[in-house]
Amino acid sequence: MIEQTNRENMTMQTNGDNRPSGGQMPVIFAAHGAPILLDDPVWMAELAAWARAMPRPESILMISAHWEARPTTLGATRTVPLVYDFYQFPERYYQVRYPAPGAPELAARVRDLLRRQKIAVADDPERGLDHGAYVPLVAMYPGADVPVLQVSMPALDAQELFRLGQAFAPLRDEGVLVFGSGFLTHNMRYAFRPGIPAWAKDFDAWVADALLRFDVDALLDFQTRAPAAATALPTWEHYAPVLVAAGAVGEQRPTTTFPISGFWLEGAFTKRSVQFD
Repeated sequence: MIEQTNRENMTMQTNGDNRPSGGQMPVIFAAHGAPILLDDPVWMAELAAWARAMPRPESILMISAHWEARPTTLGATRTVPLVYDFYQFPERYYQVRYPAPGAPELAARVRDLLRRQKIAVADDPERGLDHGAYVPLVAMYPGADVPVLQVSMPALDAQELFRLGQAFAPLRDEGVLVFGSGFLTHNMRYAFRPGIPAWAKDFDAWVADALLRFDVDALLDFQTRAPAAATALPTWEHYAPVLVAAGAVGEQRPTTTFPISGFWLEGAFTKRSVQFD
């Protein structure tokens, strides 16, 4: 019922320039899949439809599960090679290109926002987009024509990640799509096994409820409050970007919708993706 209700509620009222009537961009968290998502026509179509339903961003600030570096680090501000941070896949996945423009103006703005909050920041000008970043973007913005800046997560500390997101909140008023990319369940021991385990269903239902209520305390304390958290997330870097996204919402309670839901390949990995308006 939660999934059906939120799919029905995902339509956004926009004005003629495809910007939301309230003037703010949404904040999103997308389940990103492995590189083989690129061969999944259903999921690719779902991501593409989601992008079409949203206001078109002027730029994207990407937070991927696959980059953790302290202090918070800004990636390349020009087009550089992608980071193929996966191993023993067919060669065609290493031939994917996504030459999105860099976003130097966004980088300057992010540096300023972080320094105002006394959050340390560094630069890695050669660091390209990793697969957590470019795989969903290939589906959502296939023309690679939206400037993208990737930033690192400084640590797996829930409060710190939420505070990082809070620093990004003003960007919503500036045409920037704050985009967290990860997985709400991620246990590689169960990868590609048929059947949806009960623990995956339980955790997915719990996190969906917490997101709908925007219960920040529960989201931050998921390791003790959520059912089967240790099994759903033996390590939790894939969950972490949703905390940054939640922080970036700002002061007002958001409307939460799930543009994509269900389980990848009818297995243990939830495809649940989140939009905060």
